[in-house]
Amino acid sequence: MLEILYQDEYLVAINKPSGLLVHKSYYARDAKVFAVQELRNQLGGQHVYPIHRLDRKTSGVLLFALSKDVLKIMNEQFATRNVEKKYLSILRGWSPDNDTIDYDLTNDDGIKQNAITRYKRLQKAEIDLKYNNHSTSRYCLVEAIPETGRMHQLRKHFRHIFHPILGSRPHGCNKQNKLWLETYGLKGMMLHAHELSFNHPITKGKVTLNAKINEEFKQVGEILNLDLKLYS
Repeated sequence: MLEILYQDEYLVAINKPSGLLVHKSYYARDAKVFAVQELRNQLGGQHVYPIHRLDRKTSGVLLFALSKDVLKIMNEQFATRNVEKKYLSILRGWSPDNDTIDYDLTNDDGIKQNAITRYKRLQKAEIDLKYNNHSTSRYCLVEAIPETGRMHQLRKHFRHIFHPILGSRPHGCNKQNKLWLETYGLKGMMLHAHELSFNHPITKGKVTLNAKINEEFKQVGEILNLDLKLYS
């Protein structure tokens, strides 16, 4: 069963598990289960329309419209950037305290698109894990707010500043990913959409939805001695 975070006659939101595709994709033809299908079945056959996307390996708040009219209104909100999305992520190394990444990204059609991400570092960690010529490894927990919605934007942006997301493939650090897989069995990606804020399409009131982190994110937090109580 999918965890439903919010539901009324116009909208429904879930805490999407890592590994679940939103819908059928050319890039993951092996998948047999999709969030759209699972949620529709869970709601007794009610048609649902995804308003935005999360990568397959990204967990967290995923919002659906229950009609095409509501979908159109919400699409406009997303297009005009009247929605705020907040993500939690664990990065390799210690990032700056806060910064804005303004770095254009090229889509699958070869078109360069403006992409902007604001972020702040929440916590730092250093553990006894040998990496290259270092006896320890450093990581940090950040909150990221993408102002644009480009494909794999956060993964690409954090790689661009040399602090890739732990577990990200292919836009991460292959050596770190292999080290964590062999040492701790980490297979997921440490990226979670923990908060989504928007104006309700009908009532116009402010809606803020929060999704708890998954068990694997918690386990990595324990290894790194991060305080994740606010997000658990």
